[in-house]
Amino acid sequence: MPESSVIDTPMSADTLPSRLLDAIEVQRQQLSDPMAAFFYDLSALSDHARRLKHGLPEGVELYYAIKANSEAPILETLAPIVDGFELSSGGEIARACGCSHPRPWVLSGPGKLDSDMRQAIDNGIEAFHIESLGEIARLQEIARDRGRQQAVLLRINPSLPDTLSSRLQMAGAPTPFGIDETDLAEAVEAVDNASHLQLVGFHIHAMSHQKEVARHQQLIGYYLSRWPEWRALAREPDALVQLNVGGGIGVDYSCRQQFDWSALCSWLDGQLRAMHNPPRLRFEIGRFISAFCGYYVIEVLDRKFSHGEGFLVCRGGTHQFRLPAAQSHDHPLIHLPQAVDETAGNAGEPESWTIVGQLCTPKDVLSRDQQLWDVAVGDLLVLPLAGAYGYNISHADFLCHPRPEQHFIQGACSPETGSPEAGSQERKAVSEPDERNEPSDTQRATSIGESATTA
Repeated sequence: MPESSVIDTPMSADTLPSRLLDAIEVQRQQLSDPMAAFFYDLSALSDHARRLKHGLPEGVELYYAIKANSEAPILETLAPIVDGFELSSGGEIARACGCSHPRPWVLSGPGKLDSDMRQAIDNGIEAFHIESLGEIARLQEIARDRGRQQAVLLRINPSLPDTLSSRLQMAGAPTPFGIDETDLAEAVEAVDNASHLQLVGFHIHAMSHQKEVARHQQLIGYYLSRWPEWRALAREPDALVQLNVGGGIGVDYSCRQQFDWSALCSWLDGQLRAMHNPPRLRFEIGRFISAFCGYYVIEVLDRKFSHGEGFLVCRGGTHQFRLPAAQSHDHPLIHLPQAVDETAGNAGEPESWTIVGQLCTPKDVLSRDQQLWDVAVGDLLVLPLAGAYGYNISHADFLCHPRPEQHFIQGACSPETGSPEAGSQERKAVSEPDERNEPSDTQRATSIGESATTA
């Protein structure tokens, strides 16, 4: 049986990791302006990824979709754990190839440039996920020019039952993604006839933000039921061994109940054992791997009331952390008072606050109706679950505000408990400069209490 993968999200100051609080304090002491910064707990990321990988049935692979967060320390942490990376651009190819621990990688997504394909082949791509008939023809020409026999998977946009739809539907409906199932036979034949392409399987990524285990089981069960039929379309069916079921596992930003990974893995193990000649299954997961390690920390600049509603105006905003606006949710947060009166407790009633940033738009809202006690200017608000699709999807240049710093916390943690090992007091916060602000390729890493420069 897979080990438990229950995820506890900190929801109060006393449940935040001490190494995170230490890192915040150290960095704050170095600032002349109010804080707006991201902190990533790399030990927690490693522990979480290992639990996910360990829970999988034998032979099932876990790839990390780096679009969720492709910062170098994130990739370096995950590379020794996951089976590979899923990429979607030439820029992501460069980041993956820059990792000190090489992993296999695939290239997905519509609108691949010819230059992306050439770059991918020249850098040793494992396989392409093909999105269209036109892409088959282009890749065949490029692979032939490169003298490369290239493995490919065809991305299918299948016909799905209405019960398998989701909030963000990627297949089973008109989308730019994949090849309609009605055109699959033609696409398989085109690859079979291509002298420099080798069909090794199929890729399906049908839904995102899936938080219900039962519905994800139904979806994968549907894929597995269709696998023999899809495979039989090929000239040499035995050469097709891989079924990539995508990712799409959601995060509950209300923190009520996270996706039960162990339940999915237990069910999947039974399904694969019952199949004759099952495919080699692969997940490519982004959000559910990296979301939990990240925190966006912002400082309260002003308290004000407008037409009866209280607002906390904070450093930063949705131009640095677009996730709440993109997902249309009120992000959870934890109040860290600047001055704590331990004898007072939470006196009186909490007040309701809308948390906003510095932008000149009423849409710059991070969270609404947050019940908080005694918030003061200078206090910090910690927004957890900020490790995926946070800063990297944000419109950071809007109004030309400074970009936030990103700090990567490294500490010795026990894989079993996720807590600091006995006797170890080492807690480091590594600051990674935003490479979009750096004209050189040199990366600077600054540890608490010391400075170091590495190329």
